[in-house]
This record gives sequence, structure tokens and C-alpha cells, in this order.
Amino acid sequence: MQTSVSREAERGIRYALLAVALVGYRRRDPGAVVNALIALVATYLPGRIKQRYDVSFRPWQRVYLDTAMLTHAVGMLGPYDDVWWWDHMTHTHSATLLGGLTFAVARRTDREPGPRVIGVVAVAGVLWEIVEYIIHRTANHLGYEPLLVSYGKVDTALDLVFDLVGAGLVVLLGDTFLANLTDADE
Repeated sequence: MQTSVSREAERGIRYALLAVALVGYRRRDPGAVVNALIALVATYLPGRIKQRYDVSFRPWQRVYLDTAMLTHAVGMLGPYDDVWWWDHMTHTHSATLLGGLTFAVARRTDREPGPRVIGVVAVAGVLWEIVEYIIHRTANHLGYEPLLVSYGKVDTALDLVFDLVGAGLVVLLGDTFLANLTDADE
């Protein structure tokens, strides 16, 4: 059951995402607008997953997901360029979300989650970097502001390293923090 504090936190994060979209609109920054609106939609995923798969999220887990969406959207307004560690934080945070989902599915299907978490996060990270590069290059070629920005080889390598840090955290802590998602009877 979700507490009133977590419901208020979720509501506040959703309002903050709308604010990011509005600021992006005022700045004529399509990347910030699109990312904020996609992030806003993603904050509704736990509710949909709960309905569809009969899974109950702990209140902190919902806020954790929402916080990942918010930090990514806010990053589009400047922190990705101005705060050296922002990109590392968001990659780690996002990787724990994907890794957590992979961990829960593996545990529910009686499979060893470790290799699956590392593999899924690594492959998804590589695919993300390729998509980011293609979107950036295509937008630049067509004369548009890119929705995603590729900062070069070193940034790509660091993104992948921090994706693996997030995956490693899930492998190490998944049984402790994701038990409610891995046990079908809970």
C-alpha cells in the first residue's frame, strides 16, 4: 500500500516534470520538452504494472523510479553540461531500474539473475548509445536541435561503465531490496 508521503512525493515529481517541460518550451528546447513528457508518462508505469501483473511496489520503489525520471529530465535543462557527475548519476540510476526489472523477472522464473542483469544492462546501454549517436548526428545533419546529445567516445565509455555500476548494485542488493517483486506470493 502506498503511503500518503510517497503519494505526495509522486505528485510533486510529476508537477516538477511538467515544470521542466514548460521551461523547455519557454527555452525552445525540444529535447527538454520531449524528455520531460516521456518521463512523466513513465511515472505511471508502476501502477500499470501492478494492475497487469499483480505486483505490488513498495512506496520507496515508486519514488525511486520517479526520481530517476526527474533527474534525467532536469539534466536536459543544463546539468548534463554543467555538472560533471550528473550523467554518471543518471546512467547508474537508470541502469538500476532496468537491472531491477531483469532481476525480478529472473527470480520469478527461477533463473540466476546475475548474468542476466549484467547482460541486459550492457546490451541496452550499448543500444542506447548507438541510438543517441544516430539521433544526434541525424538532427545535426538536418539542421535541427538534437533531442539527445552524444558527447564523444570518452563519454560513451563512461556511460557504459556507470551502466555496469548500476547493474552491479542490483546484483549485489537485489535480494534485499527487490524481494517484494521477486516472490509471486508476497
